[in-house]
Amino acid sequence: MADSDILQRIQRGCAQIISEAELAAKLDLGRPLKVKYGADPSAPDLHLGHVVVLRKLRQLQDLGHEVQFLIGDFTGLIGDPTGQSATRPPLSREQIQANAETYQEQVFRVLNPERTRVVFNSAWCAPMTFSDVIRLAAHYTVARILERDDFEKRFHENRPIGLHEFLYPLIQGYDSVVLHSDLELCGTDQIFNCLVARSLQQDFGQAPEVILALPLLEGLDGTNKMSKSLGNYVAVSDAPQDMFGKLMSIPDSLMLKYFELLTDLSPAETRKIHDGLRDGSLHPRQAKADLARRVVTQFHGPSEAERAGQEFDRIFSSRETPSDMPTLSVSAAELKENKIWILKLLTASGLVASKSEAQRLLRQGAVELDQQKISDPNLDVGIHEGSVLQIGKRRFVKISISNQ
Repeated sequence: MADSDILQRIQRGCAQIISEAELAAKLDLGRPLKVKYGADPSAPDLHLGHVVVLRKLRQLQDLGHEVQFLIGDFTGLIGDPTGQSATRPPLSREQIQANAETYQEQVFRVLNPERTRVVFNSAWCAPMTFSDVIRLAAHYTVARILERDDFEKRFHENRPIGLHEFLYPLIQGYDSVVLHSDLELCGTDQIFNCLVARSLQQDFGQAPEVILALPLLEGLDGTNKMSKSLGNYVAVSDAPQDMFGKLMSIPDSLMLKYFELLTDLSPAETRKIHDGLRDGSLHPRQAKADLARRVVTQFHGPSEAERAGQEFDRIFSSRETPSDMPTLSVSAAELKENKIWILKLLTASGLVASKSEAQRLLRQGAVELDQQKISDPNLDVGIHEGSVLQIGKRRFVKISISNQ
């Protein structure tokens, strides 16, 4: 592959590269580059937002480079302030360790383990003395730290900024010094932290790393960045049917971005989908089903993806129920003329957390019993052996009547 083709392949899908000239120079070094990606184990599951970066890392591995996957078990104790309007509470060491274990299991669903080195920044951060931290802090100014958007906004709005939060970008940058990083991949919200790394590397006599910033992937709501805390995510560990169903729920406006960032389609193939959607020759539902099958195949294989697609069609096109769903046992003694209060049924089903949530879902028209919508929270509903209670598009429970 020609050097220009390799450069174009790496550039594809990147929102920003700092800088392209430096990237070309790094690729001419004639050795495998050390590619850094850091993730704080703030939640136990990786989601498709992480996969955008992981796919680019895998692409670099396939080109012969080495990935240093850094788990921020030390920085997780601080809490990443990026994009936060208030100080983020740090995680406990036990939470971090548990989440880190699941991270290691999940990243190799995308990365090549033979070209991946997993490192923990506690290995070099934990032994640092207070004087070491002071010397590190001397490499950066408060004025430059306050240039970061979230810090600047909180400062001018007189909202608290903890001193420990100022240390976060310094430690993340110091990780690059320790690892002698050539490239660092990040989301666009992490560019400032990576610029700190470049500055520190120069101060420590190293060539600054090149930053490959990937776009942030909007979640299922079509508005906010995919996030576990917002509930708008598709987890890497999701079952095939859940993953397929979630992807079918994304707004049509996000399809092309998902195709570009989460599949191996060429630019020409992506343009063909774009043109088909625009001129009406390709139905959005058909395109979305193709997207869902491609993504599910990456994590579960083609047969599971095909099965998930068929199940989705069976449930949502034919209005049938899933072939496998949990069972709720209702005692006949609780029934009066085979009827039960809908709020009692919903809370007993385990599909909702509380009566208030059940009332909200009823008002939204999200509750069906035997394919009949129910909206009245005071209603006594009739049930029978095999009745199916449904909430939204993906939550079902089958009812069994017990004589006990």
